[in-house]
Amino acid sequence: MTQVNPLLQVDAAAVRAEIGQDSLRTLFRKMLLIRRFEEQAEKQSGFFREGTTIKKIAGFLHLYIGQEAVQTGFYAHLDPSKDATVTSYRCHALALLAGEPPKELMAELYGKGTGNVSGKGGSMHFFSKRYNVLGGHGIVGGQIPVGIGAAFSAKYRKSGGVSVTFLGDGASPQGTFHESLNMAALWKLPAIVVVENNRYGMGTACHRAVAVDWIAETKAPGYGLPSITFDGLDIYASWKAAQKAVAFARSGQPVLVEARTYRFRGHSSSDAALYRTKDELEAYKKQDPIERLKEDLLTCGWMTEADVEAAEEQVAAIVREAIQFAEESPEPALSEIARHVYAEV
Repeated sequence: MTQVNPLLQVDAAAVRAEIGQDSLRTLFRKMLLIRRFEEQAEKQSGFFREGTTIKKIAGFLHLYIGQEAVQTGFYAHLDPSKDATVTSYRCHALALLAGEPPKELMAELYGKGTGNVSGKGGSMHFFSKRYNVLGGHGIVGGQIPVGIGAAFSAKYRKSGGVSVTFLGDGASPQGTFHESLNMAALWKLPAIVVVENNRYGMGTACHRAVAVDWIAETKAPGYGLPSITFDGLDIYASWKAAQKAVAFARSGQPVLVEARTYRFRGHSSSDAALYRTKDELEAYKKQDPIERLKEDLLTCGWMTEADVEAAEEQVAAIVREAIQFAEESPEPALSEIARHVYAEV
């Protein structure tokens, strides 16, 4: 049986007008900041292949390059004073979008005491209590019950908040995914679960690990949930899908969302991604969400080449400051080594 393509149909011009010029330019700068932050982090990781570098970032480094439109579109509809977000180990973008200082996030990657969680979390475990970012999680699917718990809390406290849980396609077969969807549906929680389908779970293509082609559309009916599937390489589709999903959740209707996106790097910075072809990668790079938005802004006259250059310079300065801060920051004090590990009595 041939399945109809369920992608959300979006009128780019209409959505552009709905977002507005100032807000859209802001979204462009946010996506650009994520990209440049990730690129510079990659260069400091010791796995950068264009030239040599001293390895200043140890351990795994899961980059969000290529997926910027997804979380940027969603965060545009959230209020961090009441809405909670949680994601997997690919967590740098979410923390940047929430408003955590880039210099503290870079310092965390360096393992410095001035880092986002005092150098104890590293790349996979950014967290923000002040902005309700409930962490990056290294266990596949481990963040999903946390997100559902946040939705339960919002309903119980009558805060009017929603929770947004981001996960990869590789986490969708996990038991936590199904148990959490069942609980959200049963209790009518203000929960949004977003599958960022970047086509690969580590090195395994999605079609080899997930039995269906369209995750949200196929899985949601089993729990009586509405679903939204959109082009995750298009900021307009992301923004519109997020608007619809947040409206569902605020009305007490949980929703399952799938973003059809792509990562331009390997699973982590040490992964050469030899399991995919160069032709496939280049085809997706032609759909680069940042380039697509830039070209649209230039075409409609909402930005000039000078504006784009200025945005690049502004972002470059922020990232340079973050690198300098991280390099100059002290290592965590030895007295911190057991703090937050054992109970203090």
